[in-house]
Amino acid sequence: MKILFTNFHKRNGGGHVTYILNLLRQFADHDCWLATPGSSRLFRYASALDGVTVRDQTFTSRIGKLIPEVRQLRQLIRQEQFDIIHVNASADHRHVMLACLGLPRQQRPRIIFTKHNDHSVHTIGHRLRAWLGTDAVIAVSHYVAGLFTDSAYVRFPIHVIHHGIDVQYFAPPTRAERRAARQALLGVDDPKQIVFGSTGGTDFEKGWLELVYAIAGLPDALRRRCRIIMAGDPPQDDIIQTILGLQMQDQVIFPGLLDDTRPVLAASDLGFVLSHREALSYAARESMACGLPTIVSDAGGLPENLEHGVSGWITPVQDVTALRTLLAQILPDEATLATVAQHTRQRAEALFNLSVFAHSTMNVYKDVRQGCPRTERGV
Repeated sequence: MKILFTNFHKRNGGGHVTYILNLLRQFADHDCWLATPGSSRLFRYASALDGVTVRDQTFTSRIGKLIPEVRQLRQLIRQEQFDIIHVNASADHRHVMLACLGLPRQQRPRIIFTKHNDHSVHTIGHRLRAWLGTDAVIAVSHYVAGLFTDSAYVRFPIHVIHHGIDVQYFAPPTRAERRAARQALLGVDDPKQIVFGSTGGTDFEKGWLELVYAIAGLPDALRRRCRIIMAGDPPQDDIIQTILGLQMQDQVIFPGLLDDTRPVLAASDLGFVLSHREALSYAARESMACGLPTIVSDAGGLPENLEHGVSGWITPVQDVTALRTLLAQILPDEATLATVAQHTRQRAEALFNLSVFAHSTMNVYKDVRQGCPRTERGV
């Protein structure tokens, strides 16, 4: 099968990068292409994959740039005759829709739209894309699937496919790996320290600042033991000032945007994703796969990752008091933390399987190709 993936992000790209790279790696037996900006992290990573053809393609909304971009994309689509185009956001979805307008049905690829966020789909743009440029929809969580109720997309199949991750790559660290990670990131491997780690990014909406507030209000003896490691772009100056005001500057570590986030998780005792809005979260799943007892907010699809009190904990979004109460309860209880860690890893192994994720996605591709008059290519 010949598949074109598209992604509009010019730089980091977050979970979109992980999502597309995982599918590219799993679909190595197919003819996979990627259209994404040459400045993006995804372009750099995908260019290193054997058998993947990568094209520099931007997805600008300004009309002066949009027209030549769409023309370039249309030329690629007509030339390569893809079976499937898998779009991942409104910007690339728009360009693909426009690029495919007027193509004869036998030349038009089937267009799959994965919704990765919780933004409204009840807009004019979405109505147009549903009408002119969609054959099936993938929602990354049941929460996201619910957003399509009474939308223009309801006439298409809405498939819920949770993220798959490589649970061998993201795995509990050895003692030596844990020691080395703590030495590198904290300067010391002190067994008394309680380290919270997250790879979800440092944007304010990711909710990690609530954890800083919650820890700052713990009893002094417990507060002093806590450290927070936040991977991602350096936070804004006003957030740094907030941390200084809480006198937590020596307890919050920012290692920056990392190609390999596993050392952050290896150095940690607990994981957390406390987003104000979230569709599902790779960061939560990677944390759990590494065997970390993980705390998530009840925002969006985050609760679908774990069982409260069994494989982690769910806390009300933006509720510092509730989070502080939870921390005061679980942090002194080492036996419970160890038990939850074990269940966390078991859940990841059972449910976060990459092959199931890829197989389910490929089944969507095959389903939408039924009735396509074009001659079948090898699958």
